[in-house]
Amino acid sequence: MDFQPYISGYNRADSGPLSRFLPPLEEGVISAWLSNQTITGSWLLDPFGFSPRLVLEAARSGYRVLVTANNPVTRFLLEMFANPPAQSEFTAALADLGAVKKGDERLAGHLQSLYLTSCEKCEQQIYAQAFLWRKAENVPYARIYECSHCGDSGERNVTEEDIERVKKIAETDSLHRSRAFEKVVALHDEDRFYAEEAIQYYLPRPLYVLTTIVNRLDSLNLSAERKRALTALILLACDAGNTIWAHPAERPRPKQLSTPSQFREHNVWMMLERGLSLWAETGSTVACEAWPTKIPESGGILIYEGRLKDLANIVKKEIPIAAVIGSVPRPNQAFWTLSALWAGWLWGKEAVEPYKVALRRRRYDWAWNATALHSAFNHLSDLLPNGTPFFALLPEPEPLFLTSAFTAASASSFSLQSIALRTEHDAMQVVWKNEQKQPAQPADLNNLRNAIHEYLLARGEPANYLLIHTAGLIALAEAHALKQPEHEFDEALRKTNTLFESALKDDERFVHYSTGESVDTGMWGLGLDTRSSESLSDRVEMAVVNYLQKNPSVIYLEVENELYPQFTGLFTPSKGLIYAVLISYAERDGSNWKLRTEDVASTRREELNAIHVLIESIGRRLNYKTRKQDKLLQWEEGGKPVRKFNVMASALVNRALQTIDKDTILVVPGGRAALISYKQERDPSLAARLKNYRVVKFRLLRTISEVPILTRETFEEQIASDPLEQSKGQLMMF
Repeated sequence: MDFQPYISGYNRADSGPLSRFLPPLEEGVISAWLSNQTITGSWLLDPFGFSPRLVLEAARSGYRVLVTANNPVTRFLLEMFANPPAQSEFTAALADLGAVKKGDERLAGHLQSLYLTSCEKCEQQIYAQAFLWRKAENVPYARIYECSHCGDSGERNVTEEDIERVKKIAETDSLHRSRAFEKVVALHDEDRFYAEEAIQYYLPRPLYVLTTIVNRLDSLNLSAERKRALTALILLACDAGNTIWAHPAERPRPKQLSTPSQFREHNVWMMLERGLSLWAETGSTVACEAWPTKIPESGGILIYEGRLKDLANIVKKEIPIAAVIGSVPRPNQAFWTLSALWAGWLWGKEAVEPYKVALRRRRYDWAWNATALHSAFNHLSDLLPNGTPFFALLPEPEPLFLTSAFTAASASSFSLQSIALRTEHDAMQVVWKNEQKQPAQPADLNNLRNAIHEYLLARGEPANYLLIHTAGLIALAEAHALKQPEHEFDEALRKTNTLFESALKDDERFVHYSTGESVDTGMWGLGLDTRSSESLSDRVEMAVVNYLQKNPSVIYLEVENELYPQFTGLFTPSKGLIYAVLISYAERDGSNWKLRTEDVASTRREELNAIHVLIESIGRRLNYKTRKQDKLLQWEEGGKPVRKFNVMASALVNRALQTIDKDTILVVPGGRAALISYKQERDPSLAARLKNYRVVKFRLLRTISEVPILTRETFEEQIASDPLEQSKGQLMMF
C-alpha cells in the first residue's frame, strides 16, 4: 500500500452552529488533498452530505460539488454556510421577533421573564443563564447566573420562587406538547408515538418558549432573507432547549438520545442571542443551488435532495465525477431523531416525511451502519467510472467504526489505497478507489498476526488498540477477507472482532499493557527481548532536531509539513509528541520556534566535555578512577567497574537502553528530562525498563560537585533526590 502523509489542517471545527453533532474536522484538509491531485474535470461528489464545512471548502477551492443531502437540517446548514445572510439581517430578525406582542408584553420580555431569579448576594431580579436538573426530578436543584448589579456569579441553589415558576409553567405543558407533536406528525399518524417519545427530551419551560417562537415564525411579515436568518437562530434554540446537555459537560458530543444524570436547562432566549455571533462566523458566499439548477464552472455547490441510488443514471449522462469526497457518517441517533423534530417545527410535516425513518429507529448498531454504508458504496460504484478516487474522512475513529466502514467498502468495489491516522482525537484520512470487485477470500489468522507483528516491529514501541486494529484491518482489506458473501454484516463484524481477539490473546509475541482483560484496552507491544526498529518517538525527536538545526526559525505547521512525509500511514506523530520535542530543544517567540542557544551543536559539545570532566572530578573525590570505555565513563575501584555513566545530549533513551547495563547512570541535560518523562508515559515498555536505571540531570551533578563534604553514601542520596517525575511539565499526552 502506498501510504500517503497525514494532511494537517487548522481551526478544528468544534465551535459554530450545531457543532456538537457535526464532524469535528480541521479546515484545510480537503483543499490540500485536492491541490495534490491530478484529477481531470471539476466535479466532485459528496454522497453523504454529513459535513457542510467540508463541502464548502471544496467549492471554495474552485470545484463544483454535487451533494446528496436527505437530512433537512444538514441541508439547511449547508445552504446557510454557503450563503449566509448579512449580520444585520440576524440582528434585525431577532429584534422583530422580540418586538412581537404577547398580550401586553413584548415577546422578548415575556420569554425572558420565565428565567427570572434573585441574586443570592444583592437580591436583585436577574435572568438566569441556566438551571441545573437531576434526571427524573420535577424541579431544578440549582441555577447559574451572572449578576450585573453586584457581580456575583456562578452556580447557586434554586429559590422557592424558582421552583414555583417551574411548577406554574408545567401546568399548561400538555397543550404546548400537543402543538409540538402536530407540527411533526398528523394526529392519527402511526409515527406519532415516536414523535411523542422524542419530545420528552424537552422540559416544559423550553418547550413552551420554542412553540411560542415557532408559532410566530410564519405570522411575521419578514423578507425571505430575514426569515432565513430567524430560522437559523431558532434552529440553534431548538438544540439548546433539549435535555441532553450534561452538567458538567462529560459528553460534549452526544450520540444517543439519552438524558444525563445531571443536565443543564439553558435560557433559550439567551441562546437565541448567542446565535448572532455563531452565525456571524460562517464565512463568505459560495454559489449554492438545488438540483437541477446550473452552477458556475468556477466552483459551487449543487444539492440533490433525493437518494444516492436515484443519481446513477443522471450523473453518468450529465455530470462527470472526477473524485468523491466526504465525511463518512457514524450512527448518531440523537442528531437524526432531533433533526426530524426540528424539521417539523421549522418547515412543517412535509419536510419530515422523507426523513421519518429517523423518528422510528431507536437503535443504530455497527452492523446497521455497515449495511447502510455498503448500500451507499454500491450506488457509488454504479455511477462512477473505474479508477475514481474517494478521499474519505472518518471522524472520531474507533475500532468498530473502522471495521464497519472498511467492511462495507471491501464488500463493494472500493479498494483501499491509503490510510493516515494521527490519534484517536483526529479524523482518519482514507483513500479508496473504485475498481473491479475482487472475490472474497477466507480470513487467515496468521496473516493478521504477522501484519500486527510487522507493524509493532516497525514502530519500535507499543501502540494503542486503535492503531493495532487499523494495521490488522489493512491486512484483511488487502486480502479481501473482511466479509464472506454468505455472511450478513452483523456476522462479518462479529467474526472480525473474534479474529482480532484470537490473534492478540493467543500469541506470546504480543504483550498487553493494561489493567483490563479486553483486547481493546491499554496498549500492545512486543516482548522486551524482541529486536525492533528504533522507537518512533526517538526517530521523531531526531527528525525535529535536524530540522531545527537547518532552519533557524520555524512555525509549528512547517515542522508538521516536514515530519509527516517522513512518518506516513500509522506512524504519524501526534501533536503532543512534536510539541514535547520542540519544548525540550527550542524556545518560542510568538508563533516561531528557534533552537535554544545551549542546544546548538558546538555549544552542546562543549557542555558534554564539561560534564565528562565533572564526573571524573566527582569520582576522584570519592576515590574512584575514571576510565572512558566506548561512549561511557566508568568509575573503577581495584580495577573493577563500580559505576558507569552514559552522558547524552538527547532524550534518545530507547536507543541508549539497548547498549547499557543496569549499573549505568543516564546523564542528560535538564531540558531533556521532561521529554524523557513524556516518552515513558506514552510508552509503558520504556517506563518498565527505565525503572531499573537512574537518570540524572546535568544540573544535579553540578550541585553535587559543589557539596563541600561528599561521601559515597551522600552521592547515592543526592542522585536519587531529583527524579524524572518532577520534570513532567504541561505536555499534551496524545
